[in-house]
Amino acid sequence: MTALWRIVVLWRPQAGWLLAGVAVSLAALAAALLLMAQSGQMVAAAALGAGLAAPLVLRGLGLARIVLRYGERMATHDALFRALAALRVWFFRGLAVRAAGGLGFRRAGDVLSRLVGDIEALDILYIRIVVPLAGALVLLPVLVWWIARSNVWLALVVGVLFALAAFALPLLAARASWRQGGRIAGAFAALRIACLDTLTGLREVRAFGAEGRMLAIVQGREAGLLAAQHEVAGRAALAGAAAFLAGQAALLAVLVALLFQGDAALAGIAFLVVAAFEAAAVLPRVAAAAGHAAQAAGRVLELADAPMPATHTTSVMPSGSAIRFDSVHFAWSPDRPAVFDGLTLDIPQGSRVALLGPSGSGKSTLAALLLKVAHPGAGRILLGGSDIAALDDSAVRARCAWLGQATHLFRDTIRANLLLGAPPGTAVTDDRLWAALAAARIDEVVRALPDGLDGWVGEGGQGFSGGQGRRLALARALLSDAPVLILDEPCAGLDATTEREFHLALNEAAAGRTVVLIAHRLVGVERLDRIWRLSGGRAVAAAG
Repeated sequence: MTALWRIVVLWRPQAGWLLAGVAVSLAALAAALLLMAQSGQMVAAAALGAGLAAPLVLRGLGLARIVLRYGERMATHDALFRALAALRVWFFRGLAVRAAGGLGFRRAGDVLSRLVGDIEALDILYIRIVVPLAGALVLLPVLVWWIARSNVWLALVVGVLFALAAFALPLLAARASWRQGGRIAGAFAALRIACLDTLTGLREVRAFGAEGRMLAIVQGREAGLLAAQHEVAGRAALAGAAAFLAGQAALLAVLVALLFQGDAALAGIAFLVVAAFEAAAVLPRVAAAAGHAAQAAGRVLELADAPMPATHTTSVMPSGSAIRFDSVHFAWSPDRPAVFDGLTLDIPQGSRVALLGPSGSGKSTLAALLLKVAHPGAGRILLGGSDIAALDDSAVRARCAWLGQATHLFRDTIRANLLLGAPPGTAVTDDRLWAALAAARIDEVVRALPDGLDGWVGEGGQGFSGGQGRRLALARALLSDAPVLILDEPCAGLDATTEREFHLALNEAAAGRTVVLIAHRLVGVERLDRIWRLSGGRAVAAAG
């Protein structure tokens, strides 16, 4: 359970909210127990012909139970949502820092499964484990003390049975379901990967007539998930049945004591025992699913255990922006072939170069190395004559504006999307925004909108054509004032006419900057000083 404990530690900033939820839960539990105990005493008094003196007390306790129960739901769920939201932010930040190029070799479906499914699986940790367990820990001594006032031996019997139902059985169920929990977490991830691969590659799937095969893969993984869930559900049912039997045994012990002792107070204790075991009954059933939660926590925390990229900040940022790759060797992992094997490449300051090559030749890897999201195994990368390994990561990235092939436009205003490219804390005037739009040849389209800069951009830029969306992204990159502009397949998926228009806009917009254009091919309108072709892990000059 180390992984679960580490999740709890990560929730320390939300400790106040979480403890408040536990406190309200304990108050609701106390009201419920007092209500049941008082009800039992009234039943006993009525059976003995005594006066009924507690209707007002019952009404007060009943009202308090309802209010506190509602307050418990509000407080615990609010605290849980805050904790899960903070955990998702922590996870995403860790992913951004540690995963090369955003995802590296992590499958998008697997990352989605960790970010959504695995973190959602942790909701039982607080509401269905921590909160009921806190109640059981408080309830056990109170229950034993209350019963011991009438019968010590009965208190010991009920206490042992309660400890069995609330602590021993949940622990056994959790240990038994550990492996099945891992199967569920893995099956969830496998199913999401299969679904996402199918949806994102739907055009290719249909082009090759692979619909049946992909559907069979999804259905097979769904069957694996259902089988693992069925196994855990069976264990949960057994644990719940055992806890129910323990509660019935405790109630039987109270009734036997009532029969031989004849103490009317034991009638109230019988009601109290029913309420106490009902409150603890959730723990054995949930514990059977704790294995899944623990495995999910381990998958979420795997990112925290990944090694951080080595960074050194011993040098002052140079004034120049000339780039040199000096005998660079790089492989994404030891078991993969080298991407670069002695790559040497010079990009003078203010020049415009194109890097051409087929998929897998290392074009995007070169951008990842220059942006310090990956690090060479040997050799050096120089920026302005200084090794970037000795330069601050943020400072290096501030020198390089990057525009990728999958640039995202958010569901917000044009202004908000553009301001993402501006340096943090920098005040950007409307004139500067319009200048960036004009440089990217998209200002006329924006001016034609009723709200101009405050016009709404649909999700993923759906309010604009593909070419318009790329030019908006180019305007955003130009706002950074970075002297180096890296364009990684910026026209992927665009038609030939739109691609030419984009490059014509780029020719004017990038004046005075170092431009590194990464592409499969050229369209003939680019203004370039040098063209390099990546092949066999090296760069070969293709034209002067």
